[in-house]
Amino acid sequence: MLMDRAYEGEETRQLVLDLGFEPVAPPKMNRKELREYDRDLYKRRNEVEKLFRRLKGYRRIFSRFEKLDLMFRAFLNFVLIADMLKR
Repeated sequence: MLMDRAYEGEETRQLVLDLGFEPVAPPKMNRKELREYDRDLYKRRNEVEKLFRRLKGYRRIFSRFEKLDLMFRAFLNFVLIADMLKR
Protein backbone atom coordinates (compact mmCIF):
# COMPACT_ATOMS: atom_id res chain seq x y z
CA MET A 1 0.00 0.00 0.00
CA LEU A 2 1.39 3.33 -1.00
CA MET A 3 1.63 5.84 1.78
CA ASP A 4 2.92 9.35 1.96
CA ARG A 5 5.88 10.25 4.11
CA ALA A 6 3.58 12.18 6.46
CA TYR A 7 1.65 9.00 7.28
CA GLU A 8 4.55 6.72 8.04
CA GLY A 9 4.07 6.72 11.83
CA GLU A 10 4.05 3.53 13.84
CA GLU A 11 0.26 3.38 14.25
CA THR A 12 -0.44 3.81 10.54
CA ARG A 13 2.31 1.41 9.59
CA GLN A 14 0.94 -1.25 11.95
CA LEU A 15 -2.59 -0.75 10.57
CA VAL A 16 -1.30 -1.26 7.02
CA LEU A 17 0.53 -4.42 8.08
CA ASP A 18 -2.58 -5.73 9.91
CA LEU A 19 -4.62 -5.24 6.73
CA GLY A 20 -2.15 -7.43 4.87
CA PHE A 21 -0.44 -4.74 2.79
CA GLU A 22 3.20 -3.85 2.49
CA PRO A 23 3.81 -0.24 3.50
CA VAL A 24 5.84 1.66 0.93
CA ALA A 25 6.72 5.01 2.40
CA PRO A 26 10.10 6.52 2.99
CA PRO A 27 10.88 7.19 6.63
CA LYS A 28 10.98 10.75 7.84
CA MET A 29 14.45 12.19 7.93
CA ASN A 30 14.30 12.84 11.68
CA ARG A 31 13.78 9.14 12.52
CA LYS A 32 16.45 7.51 14.64
CA GLU A 33 16.17 4.18 12.81
CA LEU A 34 15.74 4.38 9.05
CA ARG A 35 13.68 1.62 7.41
CA GLU A 36 14.09 0.03 4.03
CA TYR A 37 11.40 0.72 1.43
CA ASP A 38 10.84 0.03 -2.25
CA ARG A 39 12.05 3.23 -3.91
CA ASP A 40 10.80 2.33 -7.40
CA LEU A 41 7.30 1.53 -6.19
CA TYR A 42 7.19 4.75 -4.20
CA LYS A 43 8.17 6.74 -7.30
CA ARG A 44 5.33 5.13 -9.30
CA ARG A 45 2.89 6.62 -6.81
CA ASN A 46 3.34 9.90 -8.66
CA GLU A 47 1.83 8.37 -11.81
CA VAL A 48 -1.33 7.44 -9.93
CA GLU A 49 -1.63 10.91 -8.44
CA LYS A 50 -1.27 12.48 -11.91
CA LEU A 51 -4.01 10.20 -13.28
CA PHE A 52 -6.45 11.28 -10.57
CA ARG A 53 -5.58 14.92 -11.23
CA ARG A 54 -6.40 14.46 -14.93
CA LEU A 55 -9.65 12.67 -14.08
CA LYS A 56 -10.72 15.59 -11.89
CA GLY A 57 -10.57 17.73 -15.03
CA TYR A 58 -13.71 15.98 -16.22
CA ARG A 59 -16.47 17.56 -14.17
CA ARG A 60 -18.86 14.77 -15.01
CA ILE A 61 -16.67 12.25 -13.18
CA PHE A 62 -15.61 14.53 -10.38
CA SER A 63 -19.20 15.53 -9.50
CA ARG A 64 -20.66 12.07 -10.19
CA PHE A 65 -23.54 13.31 -12.37
CA GLU A 66 -24.41 9.80 -13.49
CA LYS A 67 -27.03 8.12 -11.32
CA LEU A 68 -26.48 4.59 -12.58
CA ASP A 69 -23.22 2.81 -11.80
CA LEU A 70 -23.22 1.38 -15.31
CA MET A 71 -23.26 4.84 -16.91
CA PHE A 72 -20.61 6.18 -14.52
CA ARG A 73 -18.36 3.22 -15.32
CA ALA A 74 -18.94 3.68 -19.06
CA PHE A 75 -17.99 7.36 -18.93
CA LEU A 76 -14.96 6.58 -16.77
CA ASN A 77 -13.81 4.05 -19.37
CA PHE A 78 -14.37 6.61 -22.11
CA VAL A 79 -12.28 9.21 -20.28
CA LEU A 80 -9.46 6.74 -19.63
CA ILE A 81 -9.37 5.78 -23.32
CA ALA A 82 -9.43 9.44 -24.37
CA ASP A 83 -6.60 10.19 -21.93
CA MET A 84 -4.57 7.29 -23.26
CA LEU A 85 -5.06 8.48 -26.86
CA LYS A 86 -3.90 11.99 -25.95
CA ARG A 87 -0.58 10.63 -24.79
